[in-house]
Order: sequence, then C-alpha cells, then structure tokens
Amino acid sequence: MVARESGSRLARLTGLGAVGAGLGLTLSGCSFGDSVHGFGWPKGISPQAHQMYDLWIASSVAALVVGVFVWGLIFWCIIRYRKRSEELPPQTRYNMPMEFLYTVAPFLIIAVLFYHTAVVQTAVNKKTANPDVSVEVIAFKWNWKFRYVQVRDAAGQQTKPALPDDQPITTVGASDYVPVLVVPVGKRIRFSEHSEDVVHSFWVPQLLFKRDVFPGSITNEFEVTIVQEGAFVGRCAELCGAYHSMMNFELRAVTPEQFDQYLKLREQGKSTPEALAALGLPDYATTTKPFGYEPEQRAAAGGS
Repeated sequence: MVARESGSRLARLTGLGAVGAGLGLTLSGCSFGDSVHGFGWPKGISPQAHQMYDLWIASSVAALVVGVFVWGLIFWCIIRYRKRSEELPPQTRYNMPMEFLYTVAPFLIIAVLFYHTAVVQTAVNKKTANPDVSVEVIAFKWNWKFRYVQVRDAAGQQTKPALPDDQPITTVGASDYVPVLVVPVGKRIRFSEHSEDVVHSFWVPQLLFKRDVFPGSITNEFEVTIVQEGAFVGRCAELCGAYHSMMNFELRAVTPEQFDQYLKLREQGKSTPEALAALGLPDYATTTKPFGYEPEQRAAAGGS
C-alpha cells in the first residue's frame, strides 16, 4: 500500500515536471529566445554577445521550468494534504524517491549551468595573438580618451596610425563633446583599458557586458568582433564621482573601407568630427549629448 502511494506520488511529480518542461520549451520557441523577447536582454552586436544572450535565455528557461515545478508541488501539497478531519495523517520517516529527486536534480542543474557558463566565459575572454585593431581606452573624471595603437592593413601588416606630428591618432572627450570611437565591423578589436584617477567601467549595452577600468599599472584587456553597423551609446558603469552619469561616449561601427578612409583623414590632421563629416556620416554623437549641451556649442566642440 505504501509502495503504491509512493509510486502514485512520483508519477504526479513527474507529470508536473513534464508540464513545466513543456511550458519552458513552448516559451523558448524555435529561436530559443525571440518569442520571449530575451527576458530583458537585447540581442547584441557581436558573436560574444550572442553567446552570452543564448546562455541568459537558457538559464532563464531553466529557472522558469524549476519555478513551475516548485509552484506545482506547493499547490499540489496544499490541495492534496489539506485538513479533512481531526485524525492525524500517516507519518512517514523517509521517502527514497523524493530524497533522490531533490538531491540529484539540483546537482545536475548546477553542473550543466556551470559547464555552459565556463564555456561562454572562456570564449568571451579569449584573446588572439594579432588582433586587427588595437585601441587604448583611457578613462578620466569624467570623460574618455581613445587612442589607436595598431591597425592591420590589407596586406596583413601591423601599422601604427599617426598624426602629422607623429602622435597617435586620439579622440578626447570634453564637457561639450561626446567622444566618438570609430571601429570597423567584421574585424577583431582589442581594447586595452586603464584609468588616470579612479575606477571607471567601459560599458556598451549592446555588447552585453562591461569591463572595469582600473588606475595605476593595471590594464584590463578584452576583444570583440562587431558584426552590425551603427551608432551605439557607451557609458561609465562604475560610480566614479559627481558627473558619473555624464561620462558617455559613442561606439560608431562602420565598414572596413570607411574605417580605412577615416584613419587616412585623421592622419592628414582632420579631427574626428571633420573626418566623419567627410565620409558622409554624422559628425557628432547621435546616441547621447554632452553635459550642458547647447546647439551653438557644436561649432566650438573640439574632438581631436
């Protein structure tokens, strides 16, 4: 009799789990996330972002399945074991199927999530020996400086773009100028970050992750390959002082041909806005505005 009741309970639990799994698969859909709008995450503009997006969707679906299963157990217990009389119900000291289920199942879930998290984290943090573009990111209160360190040309040779005075090509933000970081699509880009004062954080929401920027001799490096053209807002994601919320920049992803032309224009001495305007692109940031921005300030915005 006891064995029959245990088997019946296990069958009900299995049925609830199947309903939860079916609901999770239905919500996930064929595209594994599009039907639920990413559970709050955008799709991203790089392969690294796409990997993190898929991990986020899978984790959310797994959490939803577990949640539906637990909610089902709770309501089933409330209904099945509600008080019917003053008679004391049968007392059970242990239930091997149940104990096995709630011991092994969480371990398997954690193991699977840990494995996929480690795989994605390794892929996101992977760096190549010779990236196509190397950009130095310098953070300071309360703006950004971007310097092109090395660029691989069409022949595969690493070159160091420079201004007419042999200084590196640099874009510097100011209180009335949001710096625009121009990068090519389809190329491996390495960002090397450090800060001149306090801890900041380099964050482009469409990349789906951020990297802290540390002062001193610490350099934080990461690489991405942007696959979508466009203008994307960049922000500081670490509270760094009074004007932290105004510490913005714009990531401008252009074609490789436009990027090469942009560097040539910069090597001729043109500023970032002048070079962008010469390419027929918006000369100033379109995703955010500088602190204290006024239309008449556009002519005075330096943007080296």
